[in-house]
Amino acid sequence: MTDLRTDLGEAVAAAFAAEGVDAAVARVTASDRPDLADFQSNGALAAAKALKANPRELAGRVAERLAVDPRLSAVEVAGPGFINLKVSDDALAHRAQGVADDAALAGASKVAEARKVVIDFAGPNVAKPMHVGHLRSSIIGESLKRLFRFRGDTVWGDAHFGDWGFQMGLLIVAVGDEGKADAFLAEGEGPFPDHSPVTLEDLERLYPMAAAKAKEDTDYRDRARKATAELQGGRPGYRALWRHFVAVSRTALEREFGALGVTFDLWNGESDADPLIPGMVEVLKQKGLAEFDQGAWIIRVNEEGEKRELPPLLLVSSEGSAMYGTTDLATILQRRQDQDFDLVLYCVDARQGDHFEQVFRAAYKAGYATPDQLEHAANGTMNGSDGKPFKTRAGGVLKLHDLITQARDKARERLKEAELGADLPEAEFEDIASKVAVAALKFADLSNSRTTSYVFDLDRFMSFEGKTGPYLLYQTVRIKSLLRKAEAQGVLAGPIFVKEPAERDLVLTLDAFDQAVSDAYDKRAPHLIAEHAYRLAQSFSKFYAACPVLAASEPETVGSRLALSGAALQQLETALRLLGIESPDRM
Repeated sequence: MTDLRTDLGEAVAAAFAAEGVDAAVARVTASDRPDLADFQSNGALAAAKALKANPRELAGRVAERLAVDPRLSAVEVAGPGFINLKVSDDALAHRAQGVADDAALAGASKVAEARKVVIDFAGPNVAKPMHVGHLRSSIIGESLKRLFRFRGDTVWGDAHFGDWGFQMGLLIVAVGDEGKADAFLAEGEGPFPDHSPVTLEDLERLYPMAAAKAKEDTDYRDRARKATAELQGGRPGYRALWRHFVAVSRTALEREFGALGVTFDLWNGESDADPLIPGMVEVLKQKGLAEFDQGAWIIRVNEEGEKRELPPLLLVSSEGSAMYGTTDLATILQRRQDQDFDLVLYCVDARQGDHFEQVFRAAYKAGYATPDQLEHAANGTMNGSDGKPFKTRAGGVLKLHDLITQARDKARERLKEAELGADLPEAEFEDIASKVAVAALKFADLSNSRTTSYVFDLDRFMSFEGKTGPYLLYQTVRIKSLLRKAEAQGVLAGPIFVKEPAERDLVLTLDAFDQAVSDAYDKRAPHLIAEHAYRLAQSFSKFYAACPVLAASEPETVGSRLALSGAALQQLETALRLLGIESPDRM
């Protein structure tokens, strides 16, 4: 199913081509003056300049060719050569019916060629609680995962779990010093206890303590390094203890992600790529890509003639350790072997830009990917009122669990203030409050461009008025209430026809979903879907106020408007699901 803008664009292109003009200039866009036209084409201005012709005369000839198109009720030339297009009521009704009947895509379209896509997002770590700094990557990555899958790609969402390296050695030493893991510190093959000797609270307490001590105590640091080496070397007791660290951390992380509606197809960690590193490094040496420099092995990634100096990728340190970038490079190799990807998107803070540029260039040199297959979908930060990354009032980093709790508390408060859900069972009210809280957090984030930062303001995000997630949920509930009332009265949706201005506006908004989805996909920009969802909610609200549905005088009008309402709900909920937002049935 294609949208009206695309269909009319083809017709306008054919009309320009018939006048000997390159069809590439015949771009059709939504009208800047919706009071005058639905769509417009400004191609005559550029084409006339190239042909040294009068743009208004060229536009007039193109308009004459388009005037016979039954999908258009009016074609007019305005100003120096703008072509204004007004769609016929019948064409709008046909398009609206197509959207209403499209249960799978709600009027959007799939990609012409599906790809295999890995989306790397969230990046949680063992023993480290999720905090607000993880929020944007998690929310954006989840939305892009849903969007790419919706359009037909095969998609793997990968948490890229931070479960390896020196921090694991620090934890082994810290847990051992507290006498919590004697059975795991013994030499030999085991068996070792199936029950974890530590809780998440233990890990959260011990890791920062151990990290701080290692900076001051060289003996402690050396013990942690030795433990890290023995873990990576396969010491059975350390491996068994490490698996408990991973399992305990992952259980807590899945709780936080679950509360946000974020899921992963893969929980591959840095440990999964570690076995590939020795062989990878050896091959890079043999190919002459790895260079020995000041006791370390590096890959030079700067291109000759570049103005900026991009440091080389440090592959193996002078101490013989594989580095962070080495693991990321091995992960690309692993994904090439396991998923044979067409694209890997890294939804990570923009401040990691240089790191990914180093890793990507090394991957291109190694032949693991081509320049169109690795992309850093960088995001800005969520900031406090001071314009800096969000902190607690005490100046610390706010845990994500605490943020979600605050949002739920605020959602309950706002629902009660608005006298919504007061007559519902407690369990249903709590479910609604959770949905409102998530909608507030996610829509506030995703309504901003991915690349920009924004100021966190929970009071504003949680409003049931204005451009907010709760407002959109309220609109879905409003339509559902209307449809339930119609069902109770035995009223059925009927064929759609369009007559009133508010009906036209609603159908044109429904039509624009395909373009919004396509642009969001191409630009990795969920905010375009958020913008569409808000416009659709506003358009339906105007339609509902101007065009009585169940109280319409003619049964055919009731059926048509009921069908339009159903189409609006279907598309609005589809857009919200692409943002990772679920709507309740009532409030």
